[in-house]
Amino acid sequence: MRETEVIERVRAMASAGPRHRELIRGIGDDCAIFRPESGWDLVFTTDFVLEGRHFTLETHGAEDVGYKALARSLSDLAAMGSEPVFCLVSLAVPNKLADQWTRRFYEGLLTLASAYQVTLAGGDLARFDHVIADVICCGRVPENQALTRDRAKAGDRIFVTGTLGESAAGLRTGQGKAWKRHLRPSPRVEAGQALRNMGVVAAMDLSDGLALDLRRMCDESNVSAELMDSLPIARGATLEDALYGGEDYELLFAASEQMKLPRAIANVPITEIGTFAYRTDVPVSFRGEPLEAAGFDHFA
Repeated sequence: MRETEVIERVRAMASAGPRHRELIRGIGDDCAIFRPESGWDLVFTTDFVLEGRHFTLETHGAEDVGYKALARSLSDLAAMGSEPVFCLVSLAVPNKLADQWTRRFYEGLLTLASAYQVTLAGGDLARFDHVIADVICCGRVPENQALTRDRAKAGDRIFVTGTLGESAAGLRTGQGKAWKRHLRPSPRVEAGQALRNMGVVAAMDLSDGLALDLRRMCDESNVSAELMDSLPIARGATLEDALYGGEDYELLFAASEQMKLPRAIANVPITEIGTFAYRTDVPVSFRGEPLEAAGFDHFA
């Protein structure tokens, strides 16, 4: 099947999904055209999904790869407290994969896109030795209300949504509920918007492991963090999975001492796991000892 035929098939698949009135032009031209309404800030993110790094063809179905490719970017939008709007998807596949693999990839991606009212507005297709997918997502958030990593303050309490370590446990065992979560993570889009509406101002998503991501928030906010021994470790996961495993796609956020929070936000449990403090030479401590900023790092 030629590229133009694949594009037309993807275009037909995307046309059955949600469409935002601000998206003036989608698939079919050199660029998508988006006309934002006043009073909104636009937020953008991009994420790779790489064969041999994030998945293998032997263990991950095409639908799962497409689903996860979008989920990674939606998790970033969730961390900003934003509403997803549209995505651009660039996909390269090797000659050995039939056109059916590409179709199934987009089926998985569009399944998640429909759940969050995300329009597939364009992208690119190519042949390459390995599967490479790059998803660019655009979201919108009320002006000056985006959640950021640099607004945590000394005295703020540290919270996470959901449980930690399940994806890492699934990758290790390759079975059960943990494996399903690794294949198809749930971006906390509704929870991010709810946190913004409640007055939370500092948040990020947990993609590379709590120890590393919390260190990043501390660096951006110029604070230190003291973790309590109350981490919500997923059933079947280990403490090491929870601290260093990565790909949880939960939200890490700061809340002031005065803020009253429910036990769950957008039907997702939340857990207090520590406190931010004035910056010291120990950015993150756990059980009274410095916590190494280890986790997933492409360049480590």
